Amino acid sequence: MLDKLFKLKENGTNVKTEIMAGITTFLTMAYILAVNPSMLAAAGMNQGAVFTATALSAVVATVVMGLLANYPIALASGMGLNAYFAFTVCGELASQGVTDPWKIALTAVLVEGLIFILLSLFRFRETLVNTIPENLKYGITAGIGLFIAIVGLKGAGIVVGDPSTLVALGSVKTPQFVLAFVGILIIGAMMYYKVKGAILWGILITWVLGIGAELVGWYQVDPAAEAYSLIPAFTADSFLPPSMGDTFFKFDFSYVAKNFFNFAVIVFSFLFVDLFDTVGTLVGVASKGGMLDKEGKLPRAGRALMADAVGTVAGSILGTSTVTSYVESSAGVAQGGRTGLTALTTAALFIVALFLSPIFLAIPGFATAPALVIVGLLMMASVLKMKFEGDMADVLGGFVAIIMMPFTYSIANGIMFGMLTWIILKLVRGKIKDIHPVMIVAGILFIARLVTMIIG
Repeated sequence: MLDKLFKLKENGTNVKTEIMAGITTFLTMAYILAVNPSMLAAAGMNQGAVFTATALSAVVATVVMGLLANYPIALASGMGLNAYFAFTVCGELASQGVTDPWKIALTAVLVEGLIFILLSLFRFRETLVNTIPENLKYGITAGIGLFIAIVGLKGAGIVVGDPSTLVALGSVKTPQFVLAFVGILIIGAMMYYKVKGAILWGILITWVLGIGAELVGWYQVDPAAEAYSLIPAFTADSFLPPSMGDTFFKFDFSYVAKNFFNFAVIVFSFLFVDLFDTVGTLVGVASKGGMLDKEGKLPRAGRALMADAVGTVAGSILGTSTVTSYVESSAGVAQGGRTGLTALTTAALFIVALFLSPIFLAIPGFATAPALVIVGLLMMASVLKMKFEGDMADVLGGFVAIIMMPFTYSIANGIMFGMLTWIILKLVRGKIKDIHPVMIVAGILFIARLVTMIIG
């Protein structure tokens, strides 16, 4: 039955191989169950509810991927997209005095997901990808990597604010600083020795070291300073999945009518980042597994993209940021995973993880910081594909996208100024024919966004 459903023999695999590949994929991406609730809690969301939403949305999207597209690719709330959600969208809205800005962000994720469903139905997403300059794509990915890294460093107190130099080195004697840096080294060493699930193991080991620091009195519990106990509190019902009552279907459409351009830019930025993140991941993982056709295209790409879109809509309803395909799926592919059975195995483990919330929710920010730094490192690798000579529109546009994200603490700013730089330099050179209509629409949206920022 499984062979017929997933075409195991046709893909040169078997049930045992697929299950082991699914376990491997889960181990490499399970860190999101600790990182995502922590990041979205910074936006004012209920951490327990986000944990459940993160796990369930991963299950929904990954099952759709496995059954509809028959690919060994797992999905969950995307790194970078959750940072944009929490620190850019919610941060800016909160600074404007908006109450519960995360509800507006969830609304934008819902709209993004619905748009993606329509684009997937009409096979338009692949066309969109081809209209954006390569340097800009790689620059945006690298910039997001730097942004994620600085979020992790800030959360661990390794980087702190300074009135004279903007940023400075934090106190090297705090346990948060020391343990986070040790965690980075641990993950680095594990990756060197190709340990499966290195990022997850790094988080857990750093957390255990933190528990030891608490037991000996080095790490001081101080809720007022957001230093909570690192020891899980187990109760009779603590292994039941936390309720999603605080995040389920919590949308705010009232903001849209009054702030259309701002909302449109938020949605577009979600769309833009998710678009290239998903397609790039799909092609990269499929290439590693030899799943591309003779023309280098991905068969059933529309179905795979639909899984991403459905997962995003489901995630917004449940209460989490944009759901996207995970590049960590390549770990499962490297273990021999070739079909949707690998994806279903990973989804089953996310269901099991639902009943381990006390463990994931007790993991502190300084233990997840190493994961953010390492993910940032992996995303920064895109800079190697960039060209730093030739067309200055491509060169400067990509570079501006990189530097504006960490230095203005905003993914959206990087995308906006990177694309506007590219468009303006093309116009200056009289290369208007090089500007695709999609880029023109994007430019108009970003100019409108700048106008709203100028007039307040």
